Amino acid sequence: MTTCAKVKRRALTLTICLALLGVTLIMPTTAAAQERLFEIRTYTALEGRLDALHARFRENTNRIFVKHGMSLIGYWTPTEGPESSNTLVYILAFPNKEAREKAWAAFRADPEWKKVQAESEKDGKIVKEVKSQFLRATDYSPIQ
Repeated sequence: MTTCAKVKRRALTLTICLALLGVTLIMPTTAAAQERLFEIRTYTALEGRLDALHARFRENTNRIFVKHGMSLIGYWTPTEGPESSNTLVYILAFPNKEAREKAWAAFRADPEWKKVQAESEKDGKIVKEVKSQFLRATDYSPIQ
């Protein structure tokens, strides 16, 4: 493969990755981009239940989120301290606050979600606490 072909291939790969992450290299100035809402959610799992929470997200929750129009940005766990054994932090994105409310209402009412939740909690509850915070990207943020 020529150097030129390699560069084009890398550029295409990067473009696809960025598109999948919802990242844009040019800052959008549309009203829609200015309305985009990010939600950071922090889950504190009950003692010994973090693995069950990860399994529920990995195997079912993410797919159901996408089904209801939620954009998955990323998932993290703390690397140090007591939170590393019981905390999951993730970010979702929505076109606006109204879309967020609609998506969550549809998710909570979804019979598939209700079944998944019940099955995953057959040995007891998983989540102790959920905190949510809403953010808008700054005009200089690489993610809009």
